[in-house]
Amino acid sequence: RVLITAGPTREPIDPVRFISNRSSGKMGFAVASAALAAGADVTVIAGPVQLPTPAGVRRIDVETAAEMFEAALEQIADVDIYIGAAAISDYRPEPASQKIKKRTDRLTLDMLKSPDLLATIAARSPGPFTVGFAAETERLEEYAHQKLEAKRLDMIVANQVGAKLGFDEDENSVLILWREGREALGRMAKYDLARRIVAVVASRFTASRDSRVTPIRRPG
Repeated sequence: RVLITAGPTREPIDPVRFISNRSSGKMGFAVASAALAAGADVTVIAGPVQLPTPAGVRRIDVETAAEMFEAALEQIADVDIYIGAAAISDYRPEPASQKIKKRTDRLTLDMLKSPDLLATIAARSPGPFTVGFAAETERLEEYAHQKLEAKRLDMIVANQVGAKLGFDEDENSVLILWREGREALGRMAKYDLARRIVAVVASRFTASRDSRVTPIRRPG
């Protein structure tokens, strides 16, 4: 049973404007398809994306970080693996009730920190095998490793973003980190990359569960 969050979130500024990011959701949906093909029961919680739902995948649509947080916690109880591929807004403005008029040369928004879904799920006990994603513009491995440790994740999938990298592209490359090791996957189509990611996740998930089993000691 695999739960995946995918795509961006939108945080309203006023009734006609919002803050978001460049995530297309393609990587998260590719991971969902690959997990389904590997035999998993897959649910995707999707931010506002223009992508078809893979046949056989259950989909829940949300818009804001708060809605994604609430939907994920409603689904998490029976989940074995959580893959946080969504680009959830770290901060959100307090939205105005009416459209903000252009009356001054500068506009300042007071931003509030969004709830940390990935850390919240990783802290559950017992909880699912938790996989995070990290999109970085610099010092990829350093920042990804920091996120892995700070949020106490089982694994993190990191990729460089910028011009012709990551967002909106049909290809990507990633670095997968866990506490005992790493694996770099070169540039390839996102679905092919997703299949490789799912294979690594499955291998590490199985190893983590096997390590929790206490051997039966037989007399003599």
